[in-house]
Amino acid sequence: MTRAPSAAQRRVIDAADPVSGRLRGTRAQLAALVSRGLAFRHPRPPHDHFLTPAGHRLRAEDTAAPAEGTAARPGTAASAEEDRVFAARVGGEEDAVDGPARAREVHSAWQGLLELRRMTNRDGATDRPCDWERTHLVRAAALALEASGQPPEGPATAGYRVRATPQPEAVAVYAPAGEPLRACAAALERAGWQTGEYTEPRTRTRHLLASPRRV
Repeated sequence: MTRAPSAAQRRVIDAADPVSGRLRGTRAQLAALVSRGLAFRHPRPPHDHFLTPAGHRLRAEDTAAPAEGTAARPGTAASAEEDRVFAARVGGEEDAVDGPARAREVHSAWQGLLELRRMTNRDGATDRPCDWERTHLVRAAALALEASGQPPEGPATAGYRVRATPQPEAVAVYAPAGEPLRACAAALERAGWQTGEYTEPRTRTRHLLASPRRV
């Protein structure tokens, strides 16, 4: 998790274009949002800034004020929740909480990523990963898996784990051998990734190598 944006940065997020996620703000505000993973700078002129999937999720979440007399105080669970920013589950988290609220967050983040693809892929394609995903491989693959309904590994439950690899534009995905691993491969392929199943020479562990598809 990363620190929540300041009030001024939140106003920039709230004022983003509702469809494209294009942002307007000072150079410092935009740079701060980029550093928090909430925005990215488009690589082509005029180099506008846009919300990332996490930024879209933050913008879309319910911002209704708490009822009178129930405002969160510093140090309470509610205020702690406000200080957290969405992150896709890579597997192995110890404090993950499931439920309807998490499902809504994941759905919103995935929809934001599809919009990001539409805005930044040259042909507007949404069935193929975009540049942001290629520079955030683990987070992007984990979001694709979680949004598809695949369960991440928990302290006492089996599921997927997404890990970085030395290979450029490739992540390793671990899951129980057999159908669970094949289900992860199918989910990633539907999301525009190409996958291959391999066996680690020393441990004999089956895993996937997944890369964002280019065409």
